[in-house]
Amino acid sequence: MDVKRLRLLREFADRGSVGAVADAMHMTPSAVSQQLKVLARESGVELLEQDGRRIRLTDAGRALVLRADEVIAAVDRAQEEMDGYRSGHPSVRLAMFPSGAALLLPGVLDRAVRSGIDVHASELDVGYPDAAPALADFDIVVTHRDERTAPVRVPRVEVTELMREPVDVVVARDSALAARDTVEVRELAEHDWISVEGGFPVDDVLLSISAVTGVAARVTQRMLDFSTIQAIVAADHGIALIPRFAVRHPGVKRLELRGVRAARVYEALTRPQSRNAITRVVGDLVDAAATVLRS
Repeated sequence: MDVKRLRLLREFADRGSVGAVADAMHMTPSAVSQQLKVLARESGVELLEQDGRRIRLTDAGRALVLRADEVIAAVDRAQEEMDGYRSGHPSVRLAMFPSGAALLLPGVLDRAVRSGIDVHASELDVGYPDAAPALADFDIVVTHRDERTAPVRVPRVEVTELMREPVDVVVARDSALAARDTVEVRELAEHDWISVEGGFPVDDVLLSISAVTGVAARVTQRMLDFSTIQAIVAADHGIALIPRFAVRHPGVKRLELRGVRAARVYEALTRPQSRNAITRVVGDLVDAAATVLRS
């Protein structure tokens, strides 16, 4: 079987349509379809089937994708080794959510420079269910989930837990709550909240608070940037949940939350049997997280 055709099959598994594969691989849809048909003839079984108006993988197709991952990983490792002999600088595509990047990326880049690895980092701020599909475009995706959410468990994704970060309540420095260091969850039922968009770990904690208090959280503003949220809280327009290491605004006070589990877990998602450089950068992420926790 041709490795290039196996890559196309894996792209189809990742992206879900011939058109999306064609866009990603800079090919025409008809050329992609033709190459997948040739791969089916090479394998001797049908790899794709109609599902209404769409096309999906057959059971044999899904099985071959798993083997394709292994073959492509082996080829990529061999190519990386040859590249290393030529230039000494393998590259890794890394995607991270913004607050995690602010916390870990500087240390990762320092370590990568010493290892001779070129890390090309990008921001990717998506909900946990949408993180694994991004491996179609990146070698490593660093994501986060509420600690009560089960980690992703699918055959083509390897999960490395990096760290647990508590989520605290932040209030304005001149508010009555600011005189304290902790707050019970039931004391927060009647407050206005500034929160993130739904589907992110911090909002999951807010839903848990609502479940404990029996009162739906009154969210007056939703923002994705923690700096913006803290600025709104500092102006006394509500309170918020913020991951502990992201609290930096001088106008807010951080309170430890009691009465509900409140933390987010950082994870690095990769393909199994990744290239050596990818494995080393995952190790750099683990080390950077450990450094943060010790500080």
